Amino acid sequence: MPDSTNDGHAACACGAAHGEGEGERRAVGVDAGIKERNLKRLRRIEGQVRGLQKMVEEDRYCADVMTQISSVHEALRGVGRELMRNHLKHCAAAALTGSDGAAADSMYDELVDMMYKHAR
Repeated sequence: MPDSTNDGHAACACGAAHGEGEGERRAVGVDAGIKERNLKRLRRIEGQVRGLQKMVEEDRYCADVMTQISSVHEALRGVGRELMRNHLKHCAAAALTGSDGAAADSMYDELVDMMYKHAR
């Protein structure tokens, strides 16, 4: 069963492992369909951001630039929602339904922190 790691995060029930970098965690067994959808969305967002740069370079009307910024924000929120859904469905569900109370408490803390951090 998952337990708390020494970096203060819940050990991910879906198999998150520490990567090579300091404090870096990697998911293991990522759903290929979700990953591909998110990568496509992120590539589209990258193009939107390049478009924003061009709009600023061309001194486009501020309200038009702001509208495009809003569109990028919503697109990023969409990726975040997909990642949050996957995290809740796999990682959190396993930690919260397991027999390890410390892992569940750690996951509750992680989820609350994520909600407050990403609700800004």
